[in-house]
Amino acid sequence: MKHVTIKDIAQSLHISVSTVSRALTDDKNIRRETREAVLREAERLGYRRNPVALNLKTGRTNTIGVIVPEMHTPYASQVVAGIQSILFSNNQKVVMAESDEDHEREGEHLKMMEDFMVDGLIVSICSYKHNVDTYRRLAKEGMAIVFYDRIPHGMEDMAQVLVDDNNDAFFMTEHLIRLGRQRIAYLYGPDNVYNTMERGRGYREAMEKFRLYDPQLIIKTGMTFADGAAAVDRLVEQGDTLAIGAMNRLRELGRRVPEDVAVAGFSGTELSTIVFPQLTTVEPPLMEMGRCAAELVLEKVRNPEAENRKVVLRTAMKYRGSTGE
Repeated sequence: MKHVTIKDIAQSLHISVSTVSRALTDDKNIRRETREAVLREAERLGYRRNPVALNLKTGRTNTIGVIVPEMHTPYASQVVAGIQSILFSNNQKVVMAESDEDHEREGEHLKMMEDFMVDGLIVSICSYKHNVDTYRRLAKEGMAIVFYDRIPHGMEDMAQVLVDDNNDAFFMTEHLIRLGRQRIAYLYGPDNVYNTMERGRGYREAMEKFRLYDPQLIIKTGMTFADGAAAVDRLVEQGDTLAIGAMNRLRELGRRVPEDVAVAGFSGTELSTIVFPQLTTVEPPLMEMGRCAAELVLEKVRNPEAENRKVVLRTAMKYRGSTGE
């Protein structure tokens, strides 16, 4: 379908393209009769303004790009809802992309966002080791960038919104120990996710504090329901989605939760409350995380010289039936 342009309007009215352009932008130097004639003809022909072209005059597209590792869990959807609530209320368009935990795809999305000339980026990266140079270059060239939840290695100076994974993992582990649990396994997620390392550090510090640390209780795994089930199988052989997958597999193997094995997770959502027993979790304020990231990126768009702020949000410990509470 052919798009109507200001040239088409000009030809139809036998006036110049510049006159049509000024009339459409309400230039005070255009006569009222001419402006009204242009608007009538534009409506008759079905003309639509090109917002990108108009905004390029100001150097902005009023568009923010959002890149997330995945879109299918409540964790991601709640953060995105928080982001959109702020951006939409500030008349910003949103371009969404999912990396699917693939750093190469994330790199392709970064190129797309650059081609779309977004004013800013909100990103939860899939690997803290990759695409760092691209983020550095984009920031140097003036793009406002805010990381949430996951941050790239060596970019702690960039604007970011996160929780204290190390501290929260320490206190959850300590809580389990004080409940009388002594052999506490940690399902260690992918090495390229920095959160995994921080939570592992908190777990180890708590276990060492009570002289209970055993490296055989650290099980490397992925981040899905199936990964949680497989991790349990490896634990048995030795002697959130991930935690729920583990809990389901324990029941399949005849282990009672929490009588035989207590289970606690991180990054809990409503999924934690629709399983039985309900899952004990460390729960970040996901909507607030999204809103805060959106506010930071708008702050940087409006004032590129604004400080790159780091916002650490407080989590909530939700003690439920999976740990006998």
